[in-house]
Amino acid sequence: MSILVAEEMRDLELAKEILKQKNLSLVIVKEGETVFESRSSGIRGLLQAIEKLEERLSASSVADRVVGRAAALLLAYSHVNELYAATLSDGGLKVLEENSIPVEHDHLVPKILDKEGKNICPFEKFSITINSVDEAYNQLKAFTENLRRNQ
Repeated sequence: MSILVAEEMRDLELAKEILKQKNLSLVIVKEGETVFESRSSGIRGLLQAIEKLEERLSASSVADRVVGRAAALLLAYSHVNELYAATLSDGGLKVLEENSIPVEHDHLVPKILDKEGKNICPFEKFSITINSVDEAYNQLKAFTENLRRNQ
């Protein structure tokens, strides 16, 4: 096993451990260092990480509580190395596979539901219309800002 592969595995294990120990929603580790943590729900934490880290997000290891299609598109846009998702949607898995991002998950679900658990998550629903990983960030950021304004 190469040193690089061993380091990547350590990064993902470290991200998973921190996610669970601190009860966070998102942890990003790169080269043995925690570069981002969040308790934000939905994709807000991931959007904040992209804004803060920019290219430093590339080749990182990510642990996230819930990953649907929208989050998977943002992870692919950011060129992350690998992902652990406590809960992953079928649509999210498909995006990750299409972008060759290795993923570990605890629960695979047909779709991510909203906070009440009654309807499909608005981000999951909106992301169905996004076909380009390169456009995902701007479209999801605008959609999030629009939702916030209308609340």
